[in-house]
Amino acid sequence: MKSRRDIDKENKKIIKREENVMPGSRSILTQNMKRHIVALIDERIKELHVTKEDFSELKTIVKEIAKSQTELIQIQKQTDRRIGELAEAQKQTDRRIGELAEAQKQTDRRIGELAEAQKQTDRRIGELAEAQKQTEQRIDTLTEKIEQLAEAQRQTEVELKKLTVEFYGAKVELGGLSRSFSYAFENEAYRYLPKVLKEKYGYEVLERILRADIGGKEINFFGKAKKNDKEVYIVGESKLRIESDWRMDAFYELEEKVDAVKSEFGDVPIVRLLVTHYAKNSIIAEAKRRGVIIVQSFEW
Repeated sequence: MKSRRDIDKENKKIIKREENVMPGSRSILTQNMKRHIVALIDERIKELHVTKEDFSELKTIVKEIAKSQTELIQIQKQTDRRIGELAEAQKQTDRRIGELAEAQKQTDRRIGELAEAQKQTDRRIGELAEAQKQTEQRIDTLTEKIEQLAEAQRQTEVELKKLTVEFYGAKVELGGLSRSFSYAFENEAYRYLPKVLKEKYGYEVLERILRADIGGKEINFFGKAKKNDKEVYIVGESKLRIESDWRMDAFYELEEKVDAVKSEFGDVPIVRLLVTHYAKNSIIAEAKRRGVIIVQSFEW
């Protein structure tokens, strides 16, 4: 038969083994532990020599078991609290993972949108590149045309210079012809004016009417005449045709020459004369208002 001490040691080992096997169990005294305790008590009762020390030792064992149970309960509470914290942390982790998953979906969608935008940008760049090529082609064409126009302009300038020379020559010739015609017309007027002035206007020419340079002005018709025993100066201007309004050159030029004669001879009486091939009726009327004699070539 085993000794009491050996049985106690064995029972303690069994209890500790049970504690190690089920550290988180809320039921501290397992069935196996209960059986061993009952067996231990039975064994102690059966012994005829149960001592007080043995009973005290048993009480100590029971106290240790109760203390272990209290410690195990405290550990279990801490474990439950820790498990609760871990469960809450897991919930937050799961929620955060869900948020990250949603953010990833939005990121993927945004990446897709950016990829599509990049495709459109690439297509637009291609279109702009093609437009640039066409622009460069048009610029090359315009440059060529500009060069052609520049060459045509140079040729035009050369031709224009030639035409200018020719025009100037023609102008000189025309001016010469005009002067020749004017001189011929004036020479003819010199012969017939005395007769027309006497018969139509009553002026008797005292001196030959000539072309004169007085006060820096070329006077086409200058001479002296008499009417009613009163001497006057004749100052006249030659115009092939007088068609412009009376406010234009003919009367102004005549007055300038009258002023030149007065500057030279003083405030002498002057007969104003315009000799022409043709004068409009409005010119004739204005001449009459101004006291200017108009003699047309058909009158001689």
